[in-house]
Amino acid sequence: MSIWEVIWKSFVLGTVQGLTEFLPVSSSGHLVFLQKVMGYDLGGGSMTFINVMLHFGTLIAVCTVFFKDILALFKKPFKTLLMLIVATIPAGLVGVLFNDEIDALFEGEQAFLLLAVCFSVTALLLLFCEFVAKSPKRKERDLGWRNAIPMGLMQAVALFPGISRSGSTIVAGTVSGAKTQDVAKFSFLMSIPVILGSVLVELYGFIKEPTVGAAGGGTLALGVIIGVVTAAVFGFFAIKVMLKIIAKANYKWFALYLILLTATCIWLDVLGIVA
Repeated sequence: MSIWEVIWKSFVLGTVQGLTEFLPVSSSGHLVFLQKVMGYDLGGGSMTFINVMLHFGTLIAVCTVFFKDILALFKKPFKTLLMLIVATIPAGLVGVLFNDEIDALFEGEQAFLLLAVCFSVTALLLLFCEFVAKSPKRKERDLGWRNAIPMGLMQAVALFPGISRSGSTIVAGTVSGAKTQDVAKFSFLMSIPVILGSVLVELYGFIKEPTVGAAGGGTLALGVIIGVVTAAVFGFFAIKVMLKIIAKANYKWFALYLILLTATCIWLDVLGIVA
């Protein structure tokens, strides 16, 4: 693969990661989809490393936007910090126990079909969330344990590419009755420990198995740098946009987009256009 090909493909992936990490359409699902469509694979397990580092770019974005809120977590009475820790446990356990199996599942021949199922599930969740959020009988409460726990469980489910992490956690928080602004902030804060943990695990594996870096060569480093910077920039703007969307609970357009994406995945699977 030429260096220019690596540059433009990394830029595309970084842009898509930045936008879709915080919009309710599944960034991991889009990365799997695009890598297959573009034929972007540096080999030797390098793509898993690139995907995790792209998420690191969005981690920079969320830490920048919510810097004051992150500092506030470490002030008494530490309730939000404790809820954040507990809410992170399900995704952490599923990630440690089944991450390799999930990755292998979506690297196989049925990847597009599986993506179609997961994208459609996210679409249905978003439609249900908008229905609940706009219900005249809805009563909002301050975010508490009754909201944090279901949000944590849904974040674990969202480890499957195509199931939106932000979308599923927002759905869980909204349906369980929390205020939309609290749900949005907590959902984005929840991404920090999950992404950070993935990055640390992947870096450890990268150091332990240097053959991954050797397989990608200098192009791997270039692809990572471009992808991380692009994901951070576009992630920053995506958060700003998503905060406004959550306040109005307008999710139907994202659901429509996901339905169209589902149809595209089925079409590609049936025709066998992409291996």
